Amino acid sequence: MLYCLHQILDINILSYITIRGGIAFFIALFFTLFVMPKFIKWGQKTSSVQPINEFAPQRHKEKASTPTMGGIVFIGATIVASLFTIKFSNTFAIGGILTLVLFTLIGFEDDYAKVRKNENLAGLKARTKILFQVIAASLIVFYLYSYADFNTQLYIPFFKSPLFDMGIYSVVLWILVIVATSNAVNLTDGLDGLATMPSIAALSSFVVIIYITGHIKISTYLLMPSFDVGEVAIIAAALMGALTGFLWFNCHPAEVFMGDSGSLTIGAFLGYLAIISKSEILLLLIGSIFVVETLSVILQVGSFKLRKKRVFLMTPIHHHFEMKNWAENKIIVRFWIISVLSNVIALISLKIR
Repeated sequence: MLYCLHQILDINILSYITIRGGIAFFIALFFTLFVMPKFIKWGQKTSSVQPINEFAPQRHKEKASTPTMGGIVFIGATIVASLFTIKFSNTFAIGGILTLVLFTLIGFEDDYAKVRKNENLAGLKARTKILFQVIAASLIVFYLYSYADFNTQLYIPFFKSPLFDMGIYSVVLWILVIVATSNAVNLTDGLDGLATMPSIAALSSFVVIIYITGHIKISTYLLMPSFDVGEVAIIAAALMGALTGFLWFNCHPAEVFMGDSGSLTIGAFLGYLAIISKSEILLLLIGSIFVVETLSVILQVGSFKLRKKRVFLMTPIHHHFEMKNWAENKIIVRFWIISVLSNVIALISLKIR
């Protein structure tokens, strides 16, 4: 809408991605701050609260009355702010909106089943959830592969040139990136605000990377690939604003949880950002906390199956530190610090090629 105003009324300032990104950030922020308290009251009134896993640490039992599915609000805020500010003719921006919508639907279905049956394990079965995620990711990847002006080369940090052209095999990697990142953020969302701040940090990095990738002069100077993806930085900025508003209510002690409707969607969108900015490998550093959380689960399951021994007291790894009697806010803040530092390193790597 704002871009249309620029064209109709010749308001040049609205042509800038940075201006529209800033506007999107604040629209999403204020939308979330305004709607979330009403959503929390609705959740309490209708008992749309978070069912606690019986195997979770004992201290989590007191969170059983906390409303969930807050992701619906901040993803909704992101979509509203984005539709108000993006250029609709941009193929990559439409792909970003598609990613948000598809994965929110999957997450909502899982959340609603848990709330309806008041049982943490009563959501979508693991295989069914993965199947839906693969289908959604496939639709997004097919859209990129078929309609976007986009190459299939693989870039890695610290190298000036692409490693090689993946060709049709890029489809497999891209689906894996979206699905894996979606589940990684979902695994991390186990403590108050634990997944929220690392997501904001990762989005901050991607706003910079996407903007550079979409700017031919800057990307050429930094020896980075260049595509017309700049408009997606506006959506990422909107999600940053929405998550900032959500963190106001989600910080310890949380008044609301994001649920799978939020965590699955954030992860899928981060995967999408990594793909369109050719940062699939750099995503491992940008999302370091999500990677560590996922690896802890893989190591635990693998060790128990092979050796009948556990590596950690409980996984994902934030539960391990809970079992060691670390205060919840100490675990959260330390994970936040690690996330911010890893994103600083990721941005520094853009210049070292």
